[in-house]
Amino acid sequence: MNVIKNTLNIEEILKILPHRYPFLLIDRVIKLDIFKYLKAIKNCTVNEPYFQGHFSTNPIFPGVLIIEAMVQAAGILIYKSIGQLNINTLYYFVGVDNVRFKKFVVPGDQIAIETMFLKSKKNILKFKNIAFVKNNIICKSITIFAKKSV
Repeated sequence: MNVIKNTLNIEEILKILPHRYPFLLIDRVIKLDIFKYLKAIKNCTVNEPYFQGHFSTNPIFPGVLIIEAMVQAAGILIYKSIGQLNINTLYYFVGVDNVRFKKFVVPGDQIAIETMFLKSKKNILKFKNIAFVKNNIICKSITIFAKKSV
């Protein structure tokens, strides 16, 4: 089993992802198995800006941001698996397939995101993603990344 440090706090996540508030959507990594699996957490608080307008009388976490959180989780898995960030070789998010939303996410919920490496073909990586709130599936997707050397 090829396990490295299996948790990451916010400071470690900030060293990997270029995103910052309000677009950083991973708060903690709670399990990591390189080249295989990552489980991350996103805490949804009512003071986040998208809850003001989506929808003000019945706030729900935007579905597109659930997808973005899945992409960020897969990005962390990629970079922890290859072992280092290299500005000359980047992995770009290029697609999402088979997205299904099952339930709403509301302020106060904690989203658990699981991302699993599916396959690699040439310079394309695919990941299966499942997001949960309280062990209930809220979303599933396949995310696709392309490796590009500069």
